[in-house]
Amino acid sequence: MQCDYFDRGACRSCTLMGQPYGDQVLDKELRTRELLHDAVEAAGGPGTVEWLPPITSPESGYRNKAKMVVGGTVQRPTVGILDERQRGVDLRHCGICTPGIQRALPVLADFVAYAGLIPYDVRQRRGELKYVLVTESPDGDLMVRFVLRSEGQLPRLREHLPVLQQALPQAVVVTANLLPEHKAVTEGDREVPLTAQETLPMRLGPVTMHLRPQSFFQTNTAVAAQLYAQATRWVDEVGAASMWDLYCGVGGFALHAARPGRAVTGIETSREAIASAKQSAREAGLAGVRFAADDATAHALRARAGTTPQLVVVNPPRRGIGAELARWLEASDVRHVVYSSCNPVTLAKDLAAMPSLRLERVRVLDMFPQTGHLEAVTLLARR
Repeated sequence: MQCDYFDRGACRSCTLMGQPYGDQVLDKELRTRELLHDAVEAAGGPGTVEWLPPITSPESGYRNKAKMVVGGTVQRPTVGILDERQRGVDLRHCGICTPGIQRALPVLADFVAYAGLIPYDVRQRRGELKYVLVTESPDGDLMVRFVLRSEGQLPRLREHLPVLQQALPQAVVVTANLLPEHKAVTEGDREVPLTAQETLPMRLGPVTMHLRPQSFFQTNTAVAAQLYAQATRWVDEVGAASMWDLYCGVGGFALHAARPGRAVTGIETSREAIASAKQSAREAGLAGVRFAADDATAHALRARAGTTPQLVVVNPPRRGIGAELARWLEASDVRHVVYSSCNPVTLAKDLAAMPSLRLERVRVLDMFPQTGHLEAVTLLARR
């Protein structure tokens, strides 16, 4: 992939830009193999662990969510990043974003100027509009979120919303997020809906998930669909009659693996995500699926004897599942674990803490082309 922003030094976020794509994928798999070396040896050597072929992605146009810093001035706003001097760098034509987002960003920049929304100046700590966050669904609909310092510009947003909807009819969900603090986070706790529709349907094959503004969803829709499909095949192959989906987000693994006769429970700390997952399960008529807002580790530690599932799916943040949950899984009677990780370093650490769960299969998924990040999904079985 070629990127003008990268070539002229305006943006270096995609650290592998310019490297042949095949080399990127190979390097990621080799790095994962190296990090999981000890787990492979503990499983009985390389020949006993099945490494499935890596799942690749389109090199460009894959990112379904854009987190754009708003800079510049009211008359000439920028949407992109900040440089080393905290000045706005415009990336409205970023090539890793999905085509729908690429078309939307110039429209949104024009709307910021038209509505007179004041970009936030990080150096001066003045202004109102901090970020524009855009998510595209597989069907081409958009969720647009304006991250504001205060309620001061809400009247302007509401007044001019019809102009935005006319210019960008794909924006079916529009909200304002309030982030009054001056700190390095992208969004605040309070979300103000500006449209009647408040969820973005994310249709992946046979499953439609509802995404709310503050819910996590995998960045690469095409690869996410293959991730859920791979995990579901493993769940079906081992014949699990009961399953927990820990760190379930909006319920991707749970909803895809739901089957008649299989009891499925999804656990996630975000109440917004759980509300989305419940809506998806209800609309799909999945009576055997339950979702609850809870901490994954706390949920496991409270489990009574005889209530643990046959299989557990874990999809933690970059820090991994941690020592406490790893100890619980090691001591439990859970027969299989599907561990999906965005950080093979913490994946390897967690596997080392669960020696009774033997590594059987591994698959690397290139969720983040042009960067060093990856997703790896593994199947573990009780010895």
